[in-house]
Amino acid sequence: MKYFVGLIAIVFAAVITHGQWQPPQGETPAFHPAPPAKSETLPPLMTQAQLAQAGLSAPAQKESYKAAAKVGSVLYQQPCFCHCDKHAGHTSLRSCFESAHGANCSTCLQEALYSHQQTKKGWSPKMIRDGILRGEYLQIDLQNPQPVM
Repeated sequence: MKYFVGLIAIVFAAVITHGQWQPPQGETPAFHPAPPAKSETLPPLMTQAQLAQAGLSAPAQKESYKAAAKVGSVLYQQPCFCHCDKHAGHTSLRSCFESAHGANCSTCLQEALYSHQQTKKGWSPKMIRDGILRGEYLQIDLQNPQPVM
């Protein structure tokens, strides 16, 4: 009986844990399928100085805003799975970094760092979007973010 109860407890724990690592489900949030037109003027992203002034100084916050500054046109082509398109009117992941929203959302932070890392590997925005849709951004460690160069 003890063996059976122990086995049930392990299976239950595995099911609960497994559910936390599922890729995003349902409707894909807003994104742009192509980079912004050369004539299009986008809102500015928050700078490192503005982040510091707002007291947002965690390494993941600083690195993700650096990533956004480097690969903004890639972020423009990515959805944001915090679904800020519904509650904040964002049009893509890039929108999150025009304000402090991105600094206060682990989904935005992970997706931006993931997008930067994959861009450095030579991935196209479409390949990165497919990775985001598979939930690969969830593997980004916000406690120890890789420096953005």
